[in-house]
Order: sequence, then C-alpha cells, then structure tokens
Amino acid sequence: MKKILILLSLITLFVPCKLFAQNSRFSGWVGVFHTQKFSPKWGASFDAQFRSANHYDYLQNVLLRPSVNYYFGNKMAALGYAYIATNNHLDNGTETFRPESRIWEQLIINTKIGRVSTLQHRFRLEQRFLGNTTSKNDNYFAQRLRYFARAVVPLKKTDAFSKGAFVGLQNEVFANVQNSNKVNKHFFDQNRAYVALGYRLHKKADVEFGYLNQFVQQATGTYFNHVLQAAVYTRF
Repeated sequence: MKKILILLSLITLFVPCKLFAQNSRFSGWVGVFHTQKFSPKWGASFDAQFRSANHYDYLQNVLLRPSVNYYFGNKMAALGYAYIATNNHLDNGTETFRPESRIWEQLIINTKIGRVSTLQHRFRLEQRFLGNTTSKNDNYFAQRLRYFARAVVPLKKTDAFSKGAFVGLQNEVFANVQNSNKVNKHFFDQNRAYVALGYRLHKKADVEFGYLNQFVQQATGTYFNHVLQAAVYTRF
C-alpha cells in the first residue's frame, strides 16, 4: 500500500489543482489493447478506442492504432499508424467531421519496482495529418511528442502476479513540437492523469475501470475533461 501511495503522489503532481474548474467536461472512454508476439524479437500491437462527447451525448472519437514491434532486452521499439475520426456537433446544430491519420514511432522501457510491479516509460513521436471534410484549406501537418508512465501494483503481496486485483496508475504529457500554431498555438498540448482498479484474469488478460483527468490547452483557454474509462488488455 505504501508503494501505491507513493506512485499516486508522483502522478498527481502533474494534475492541475482545480480538478473541477468552471470549464469542465464529462465523458466516457472504452478501449481494447492487444499485444501479440510472433518471436522473441518481433511482434505487433493494436488498440481500438471509442470516446464520447461532453455529457456522453454522442460518439465523438473512434481511434484505430496498429503497430509493428521489435523487442530487445527490457525495451520495445515500435512503428505504427493511427486513424482517428472526430465528430462534433456545434451549438448552431451543424455537424462536423475531422479525419486524422498518424504515423508514429515509440520506445518503451520497462523497469522493475519491487518483486512483481513494473514501471513502464513510453516515448512516442507522432506525425499528424489532419483533414477537414468541410474545408480543404483547413488541412495541415503537425508533430507531437508524448511521454507516458504507467505502473500496475498488485493489491496482495505475491512473488509472481498472474491473477488478482491491482491498482493501475499512469500519467501522460503531450507537447507540440512542430506547427503548434495550427494546433493550439502552445508547446504544451495536454496532460492525462489516470487511476484505475483492475483485475488480472490470468497472466495474459486484464480488465480495469478508472478515472482519467484530461487537462487540455486550447488556443483561447483551457478545460478539464473528467473521463470514466473502461479498458481490456490482452497479451499473447
């Protein structure tokens, strides 16, 4: 429990103090994350995510993200593609659609915490190709850097964590490194802090449900998105 409190404290250092500021949104995210190893060195990953609009009004985002992975030591390098469909309903009733394609590269480093817990560090660089179905002049290219840290901490002491309840803790910081004037006119893009209660069904599958606090920097202000998230993780 002491480890959990320490990790939670480190993560919440990134979370802005006014969690329920006046400009707040509330949404739900569902995700499925799968990793498949073909050999000791090679594998693939895929995740699909579905995210609601504010107050769960409609499906706002669909994200599909495959990758090819290369394993070496306690590290993994990956090259991937992502497609993100974004739907919006404006106040005047107009519906908009923005498709986005990404090419991305990442490096994951896993470090041990105690006997069974692992702290995962993930560095990802994204090349973003954003389009707009209503205006051809609004298409643009941008690059974004992301740093992600995640730990899974079993609730019971064990020498080999293959089944049981756990706490999942993670934080991710986003920074615009090219064409920030097109995105939100800021180097800092957003921060996502997350805490979840999960259950490891066996060593190859986890389910979890948690709360994610998303702090977003826009061109003219900021907002907090309070997200209830359900996720399934599988590893083969």
